[in-house]
Amino acid sequence: MKIILKWKPQSTNHIYKYTCRGRYPTVYMTQEWKDLKYAYEIQAKSQYKWKPLEWDVETYVKLYFSTKHKHDIDNYCKILLDSLSWICYIDDNQIVKQTVEKCFDKENPRIEIEIKENAKKLKLE
Repeated sequence: MKIILKWKPQSTNHIYKYTCRGRYPTVYMTQEWKDLKYAYEIQAKSQYKWKPLEWDVETYVKLYFSTKHKHDIDNYCKILLDSLSWICYIDDNQIVKQTVEKCFDKENPRIEIEIKENAKKLKLE
């Protein structure tokens, strides 16, 4: 299955903020990133109409950037793959192989995700 997200790829370098409540530090996701995750979920739900896969999966991600500036591609998949949980697969811990490719499209920046079942069944315990 292939999902195309009409959204400029966003790095997750600043996804979490830290605060102190009393003497205890806590970590939280900022509202900006919650909104982005929700936008990814809505687009994925509109394209994927089946029940979530229960097997191990492989993901192939193509990140289409509008510029050829330096992009560190390992920072782009965390929120993306988390947002597909319970839509395309039960949890992103089912991903046993991940391929990420950097591409350029000045007119149409986007994210393309292809998800394939792996032959080995996930053991839900």
